[in-house]
Amino acid sequence: MRQSIIHIGLVVRDYDEAIRFFTKKLHFTLVEDTYQPLQNKRWVVVAPQNGGGTTITLAKPSKPEQEAFVGNQNGGRVLLSLHTDDFWRDYNEMVSKGIKFVRDPKEDTYGSVAVFEDLYGNLWDLIQYNKDHPYQKYVG
Repeated sequence: MRQSIIHIGLVVRDYDEAIRFFTKKLHFTLVEDTYQPLQNKRWVVVAPQNGGGTTITLAKPSKPEQEAFVGNQNGGRVLLSLHTDDFWRDYNEMVSKGIKFVRDPKEDTYGSVAVFEDLYGNLWDLIQYNKDHPYQKYVG
């Protein structure tokens, strides 16, 4: 059997500002931006360049109670981990583009990591695993 996670939903306040953040600040690719008239919404999908298949579906709240989850989808814990093949290159570029890091970089037995906020305040790990770490077979 072969399975994979292809879409992860992320609640956003505005499609266009979210697209700008992901494509301009994180260098993600805009995979799809299609208006769906029957549901009066857009299907917006972004993905890390050379990311291996997992994408993020950007979704505006469809109900008032969903609005409270913009920026707090994981209750203040790290929501997503962005793996990189060059931690310091990406960390320095992200800082230069104004991305806010809430936990400074640290070296650990598994690799290098720092925690940043996306444009709404969701927390992300920027991480580079050591070459001998078991996750390397998943991230390349």
